[in-house]
Amino acid sequence: MVDRDKCISCTACVSICPVGAISMVEGKSHIDENVCIKCGTCESICPVGAIKIKRD
Repeated sequence: MVDRDKCISCTACVSICPVGAISMVEGKSHIDENVCIKCGTCESICPVGAIKIKRD
């Protein structure tokens, strides 16, 4: 999940996602839950803590 209020549109998460599950939508990161493998790479790279991965 991306906190759109915290997201600074840096695109670091888009670049690092190993499965291409993250795109920019209206200038903010968006994670496609159907593609995401919940590896946590984006969560760890986000400089402002805007991403929290929901693990089942």
